[in-house]
Amino acid sequence: MKFSVTIPAYKAKFLKECIESVLAQTYKDFELIIVNDASPEDLTSIVQSFDDPRIRYYINETNCGALNVVDNWNKCLSYATGEYIICMGDDDKLKPNCLQIYNALIEKYPDLDVYHGWTEIINEKSETIDIQSPRPEYEGVYSLIWNRWTCRKRQFIGDFLFRTNALKANGGYYKLPLAWSSDDISAVIMAKKGIANTQDLCFEYRVNSQTISSTGNVEIKVESIVKERRWYKKFIENDFTLSEVEAIYLNLIKKWIDKHFDKKIGLYIGLGMIKNPIIIFSIWKKRKYYKLNNFVFKYAL
Repeated sequence: MKFSVTIPAYKAKFLKECIESVLAQTYKDFELIIVNDASPEDLTSIVQSFDDPRIRYYINETNCGALNVVDNWNKCLSYATGEYIICMGDDDKLKPNCLQIYNALIEKYPDLDVYHGWTEIINEKSETIDIQSPRPEYEGVYSLIWNRWTCRKRQFIGDFLFRTNALKANGGYYKLPLAWSSDDISAVIMAKKGIANTQDLCFEYRVNSQTISSTGNVEIKVESIVKERRWYKKFIENDFTLSEVEAIYLNLIKKWIDKHFDKKIGLYIGLGMIKNPIIIFSIWKKRKYYKLNNFVFKYAL
C-alpha cells in the first residue's frame, strides 16, 4: 500500500464531503482509515453509506477528547499499513490529484521522511477564503522553522505527508494539549533531512466554528506554547551538518527564539482577553511558573 489517508473523526457535519474527497483521488493505491473518537454523533451511518473496500473503520471505546486529540492521531497511525501517511481533519478535503502530486514529489525526493502539500483555506461552504504562501520545492529544517515563524505560512497537520515507519520510529505525532503546535513539531522532527513542498495546490483546510484551535482555555494554550518553546530550544542544540544557508537560518532562530515566543504568548493572552478581560490577572499570578517576562504582558495589552 502506497498511502494511508487517516481521519481521526468526531464531527459529522462535513465528514461525508471529507470521505468523498479521498475516494475521488486520481491515484488509487491508498487505504482510508477512519477512527471514530467515541463521538455522540452518528458517524457510523455516514461511513457505512460508502461501499468501498479501501475504507477501514474503527470506533474508540473511550473518547480522547479535544485536549488529547493527538492520541487519536496516533491511533490512526497505529492502524496504518501504507508507506506514507496523511492525517486530515474530519472537515478537510483532498483535492482530486493530491496523492498523484505527492507520488511525483516522492519520486523526485525519495529519501525524505516528510513532504508538504500547498493548501487552500476554505469556509463552511467550501469556498476558498485564503491560500498558503508558496514554498520552495525543497528546503532544510531550519528554513522550515524560520519561515513558519516569520512569514505568512499557515500550516496544519493535514498539509503534511509523512513516511509511516519513520513517524512511528520517532514516537508518532508529537503531543501537546489541544494539538497546539503538534503539527509544527511533528514536521520538524521528520525534516532533519529536509522537506519537499508541492508546487501545486493539493489540500483544503476548512475553517469553521468547531475547529479545535479556535476553542479551548487560554491558560492551556499558554502552557502549550511554553512547552513548545522549551522543545525548540532543545532542538536547536542539535549538531547537524549544515549548508551555509541553513547555518544562517539557525543563527537567526537562536537570536529571535525568545522574542518570537514572547510575542506568541502575548498574542493569545490578548485574544483571550476579548472574551474574558480578567484572564490576564490569572496568568500574571502564574508568571514565574510559566517564566514569563513583562514584555509578554505589555504585548498582550
